[in-house]
Amino acid sequence: MSELTDYGSNGLIGVLTPQANTTVEPELWALLQPGWSLVNARLTSDKGTIAERLVDYTTRFADTSDAFANAPLDVVAAACTGASYLIGLDSELQITEEVEARRGVPFLTAALASVAMLRAMDAKKVALLTPYPESLNRHCIPYWETHGFEITHHLGPTLREEAFHPIYSLAGDAVLDSYRELAKSGADAILMLGTGMATLRPLLIGHQEGLPPATSCNLALAWACAQRKPWHQLGDGGVADWIDTATWAQRANACFGWAD
Repeated sequence: MSELTDYGSNGLIGVLTPQANTTVEPELWALLQPGWSLVNARLTSDKGTIAERLVDYTTRFADTSDAFANAPLDVVAAACTGASYLIGLDSELQITEEVEARRGVPFLTAALASVAMLRAMDAKKVALLTPYPESLNRHCIPYWETHGFEITHHLGPTLREEAFHPIYSLAGDAVLDSYRELAKSGADAILMLGTGMATLRPLLIGHQEGLPPATSCNLALAWACAQRKPWHQLGDGGVADWIDTATWAQRANACFGWAD
């Protein structure tokens, strides 16, 4: 139980978010159950390309978490899925251990949280709804295969290269269209990638339409953080209620002014 009383009585999450990401915080606030709170620290890098920045962020996970000082965190979360593909599983696990030793609480990456949630869903065949350019998909798909998933399809909306950030500026309607297309893939589950892609409205509408089960990296991260456990100890965690939106639909609709 958290040391906090008014805000965060059930738990406090320290979230590490890429510097220009405009999606993580609003989605996590909508997803987190009553009594949970979060504080955010921005991962920064002056590297020239997205791939270089993603890798650079991973070298800063531990140091950036120091920005939380002695806040009574229950878990630290890195909301940066793409970085995991580029550094590989061995490096990701090593960094996870380093941050956990430094902070004394579980450290969860969005990618490892997604792995755990797919396993809790008993998903073997997975279709990826990916906002990434093919240069990153080449690293992305082997990452999920390393964890034992069969990637049946990957598909994503067209990126707006002229926007401030191609992924963060994607509209939810475009994501929903890709979800509907991947619903025909025959996969056990659909994973919406990228913590910067807006996913909550597509997930809500897709559930209402009876589309195949889907999760996103932010949904998986919130589900995992609520368990307060290292990623390899994550269990069911009421996964069915998270997937069918029962634990968060009302809050999301209220937060963003959507009709129920």
